[in-house]
Amino acid sequence: MSTTRAPYAGTRRKLSIAFDVGTTYSGISYSILDPGQVPEIKGVTKFPAQDQVSGSSKIPTIIYYDTNGRARAMGAEAMQEGIYETAEDEDWIKAEWFKLHLRPRSNATQEITGQLPPLPPGKSVLDVLADFLRYLFKCARTYIEETHANGVDLWLSVEKDIEFVLSHPNGWEGAQQTQMRKAAVLAGLIPDNQGGYDRIAFVTEGEASLHFSIRNGLPSSALKEGDGVVIVDAGGGTIDISAYARNPNVSTSFDEIAAPQCHFHGSIFVSIHARLFLEKLLSESAFLDDLDHIVRCFDKTTKLRFRNSEEPQFIKFGGTRDNEPDCNIRYGQLKLTGAEVAEFFEPSIKCIVESVREQRRTGHKKFSNVILVGGFAASDWLYNKVSDRLKPDGFTIIRPDNHVNKAVADGALSYYIDHHVKTRVSKITYGSRGGINYDASNSEHSKRSHLVLTSISGIRRLGGIFWVLLPTNTQVSETKEFRRAHYWEFDNLSGLSTASTAVWGYKGTVSDAAFMDVNTSLYSQLCTIEVDLSHLKPSPKSVNASTSTYYKVDYELIMLFGGTELKAQLAWKENGVEKRSAAKIVYSD
Repeated sequence: MSTTRAPYAGTRRKLSIAFDVGTTYSGISYSILDPGQVPEIKGVTKFPAQDQVSGSSKIPTIIYYDTNGRARAMGAEAMQEGIYETAEDEDWIKAEWFKLHLRPRSNATQEITGQLPPLPPGKSVLDVLADFLRYLFKCARTYIEETHANGVDLWLSVEKDIEFVLSHPNGWEGAQQTQMRKAAVLAGLIPDNQGGYDRIAFVTEGEASLHFSIRNGLPSSALKEGDGVVIVDAGGGTIDISAYARNPNVSTSFDEIAAPQCHFHGSIFVSIHARLFLEKLLSESAFLDDLDHIVRCFDKTTKLRFRNSEEPQFIKFGGTRDNEPDCNIRYGQLKLTGAEVAEFFEPSIKCIVESVREQRRTGHKKFSNVILVGGFAASDWLYNKVSDRLKPDGFTIIRPDNHVNKAVADGALSYYIDHHVKTRVSKITYGSRGGINYDASNSEHSKRSHLVLTSISGIRRLGGIFWVLLPTNTQVSETKEFRRAHYWEFDNLSGLSTASTAVWGYKGTVSDAAFMDVNTSLYSQLCTIEVDLSHLKPSPKSVNASTSTYYKVDYELIMLFGGTELKAQLAWKENGVEKRSAAKIVYSD
């Protein structure tokens, strides 16, 4: 299906650039927005040393650093003939798969830590990401200046106000977005102020892939009669699963119908499984020293062309003199059975199949169509096995045939321009930690009496209570506001300043006013919202006629969970009229 794009409604020319920094490959899309003109999404298809990389729309996400920490080769340059030998001779350090070092820290992600190449000494993930964003930005500028009429003047006219769209896996949250924004500042893309921050927009890879699919390969029949569709973005590092349905009231609008998922089973993990197998196979072999080279050869050939588990597979890595029959190496080729190679893919295939079934089980609408995009989707083995296992469940698997590896970059820009998704689904239960009036007759209260505090107003309050703001698996529109009443008591006016409230998450379903000392491992603090109360007018209060006066301010914290970023505001009443101001959201590093 496709939709008609509206002309750009802005009053001045603007440039928007989307960077898809993938685990293994990265791409750039952009659009020059002219008032009254229908925006057109274009891709950067020319990069330095481009002829070294198959395909024209992406470059490897690789940086070589020298011993002084200076970037020496990036992108396709890092794949040029002779670079590997130069890197070895000069002790260059290769940074790859570095995006995954930004991942959320949880038990589910900790197990992959040992499988990732370490960051170069003295470099943080922000340093490396900033270097790569700076390189992509330079590539975008050069391409636009060289391919557009009066390209240099065009660039000069928009360079101070470029808006950027950064895509990220479904599992990335506000903390990762904050880090990515810091990297954009470090790269020189935006200034380090609120105006600069506002020039960065974020979109999940799943949602970007939906926007791409709407214009490239999503059949109209996939969304007939309110039926939904699942987007499986199979990339280098992650597999992102998202489900959507067309809004019945607005034909160009889509609603997310199930909580999105993100799994670390992208194509690099096929290589990781292969490496573990080969390391064991060659443990007593002289060819163990060639393991890195053999795995690289597997990546470039065997993994890509694998289609049949009944046929032997070969990794050609050497010459006719390289032989070791005990390890199935003859004439420079290492022989594997098709079944062995199939096992390398199995965790990824199983992940996709189980995730799609989970989306159907928890979704708010039915669906039967699955769209498979991303670089890993080009694997015929992956596509065929996923199809074989899901078809008996009534699913139809669709793989768009035009540039599925461009899906995220083009789709991220389409998100910025077209903004088709207006409703999203919460992945966890959101809430805040607070207190409740103490009831000594309640056994649950009395056994927690050590947590009781007496407020300035003389009220005994029991702390450690979880107040639900948004339950898990709830559909939320972008404009839906969630309010929580707050008050602050203090004994002198000088105490009225900044207040902070922590936003907590619970993995699963939990009742309101739950005790947070139960299932403690399921709770995590997501962020802190800071509000300036100094301009509010406090009300003088007294506990009783004989006590001194204390002060109280009442306000509400407003949160919007339905966008691609959490937003918050402070609200209060003045003479019966609601006033609002901005609230600051702080994520710990």
